[in-house]
Amino acid sequence: MLTDEQRRAWDEHGFLVVEGFYRDDECLGLRDRALELLRDFDPAEHRSVFSTTEQSHAQDDYFLTSGDKVRVFLESGVLGADGQLDRAPELAINKLGHAMHDLDPVFSAFSRKPELAQLATDLGFVEPKLLQSMYIGKPPHVGGEVVWHTDHTFLWTEPQTVVGFWVAIDDATLANGCMWAIPGGHRLPVRSRFRREGDGTATEVFDPEPYDTSGRVPLEAPRGTLIALHGTLPHWSAPNTSETPRHAYTLHVIDGTADYPADNWLQRPTLPLRGFAP
Repeated sequence: MLTDEQRRAWDEHGFLVVEGFYRDDECLGLRDRALELLRDFDPAEHRSVFSTTEQSHAQDDYFLTSGDKVRVFLESGVLGADGQLDRAPELAINKLGHAMHDLDPVFSAFSRKPELAQLATDLGFVEPKLLQSMYIGKPPHVGGEVVWHTDHTFLWTEPQTVVGFWVAIDDATLANGCMWAIPGGHRLPVRSRFRREGDGTATEVFDPEPYDTSGRVPLEAPRGTLIALHGTLPHWSAPNTSETPRHAYTLHVIDGTADYPADNWLQRPTLPLRGFAP
């Protein structure tokens, strides 16, 4: 599936941008299904806020037991003084996660597109396993910053195998918080590892030095664009201060030939890992 030029770009930069990978109707169908799932969400029962800048969710049982479920996580600043949502749920969500690709037929079909399976093979997967899915809201005005990070930090395998497949459900622009990446940054040593410790989590820091982001580039992406991200590639997105949403879908895939440590935060006790087969 990949051209020689795309293979060189992947090896050199650690990311690959493929416009038109998904059709508009596929993206809008996934968005409609995500909004349907939101209708069953009762904010009076669960008010788990997901923020990469505050990390309060990291000790939250609702978050830590979400690896084999479909759960809703809110953005910061969407709860009023009474603790209730001050806006519609679709304008308040940070994300849905983390097993829609196995628990919902619409998400499963989107995640198991044959062309995506071929892309995974072309990127070197031997036994691809679909580990984690996230439907990301990035709503207008409150969509939060996602700090510089690598996916390997959070989804550790030995050796490193995780790849993120990120899909623009809405146009992702500089105005509404598109992703940025450091070309070639996947060759840098990973700076930390996020893992379970007791009933919560801890971050093991190998190198506290911040990434040099002077060479960062924006990854603006029209709807339907797929961006493949190497597991050790540092990437970031700004807050969405615009009037437009920036919905996106991310699927993280690991190789079944690698070891997935038992102290990874994301565990799936009720769901064996599956590949791309429907």
